[in-house]
Amino acid sequence: MAEKSDSTTHALPLSSKQENMTPIGTKIAELNESRSELLSRIQGLKQDLQSWRSKLDTQVKIHRDELSEVKKSLNVEVEQLRSEFQDLRTTLQQNQEDVTASLRNLGLRHVSENTKEVQAEDAKVEEIQTQDTKVEGNPEEEQILPKEDNVKETEK
Repeated sequence: MAEKSDSTTHALPLSSKQENMTPIGTKIAELNESRSELLSRIQGLKQDLQSWRSKLDTQVKIHRDELSEVKKSLNVEVEQLRSEFQDLRTTLQQNQEDVTASLRNLGLRHVSENTKEVQAEDAKVEEIQTQDTKVEGNPEEEQILPKEDNVKETEK
């Protein structure tokens, strides 16, 4: 009898193992299926990420190209402005030199005109003095005036 009890006790665990095997098999199948779904989702996410990166890289390249064009354009404009300012600076310096030279010339002309006026006045004074000496030496004491003075006297 001991053998029977051994076989029945032994048989029970075998049948309970089979019962436990079936749910484990389904669980493994479910897990495998879930794993496949997760792997396919991961694959899809990887593809989405790759697509997103590609689009992002394209956008970055487009923006870099645009920025590069703007930078070149701005550099050209800055160089044009520098050139224009240099031209203006040169023109202003030239104008300043011209004005300075004109002022010097005016000053010299003024001085030379004053000198000419002084010389003319000196000549008139000399002429008057010469005429005065002639008048003094004239026995009839006729007064001889310079031509300008004669005209003024006749107008009076």
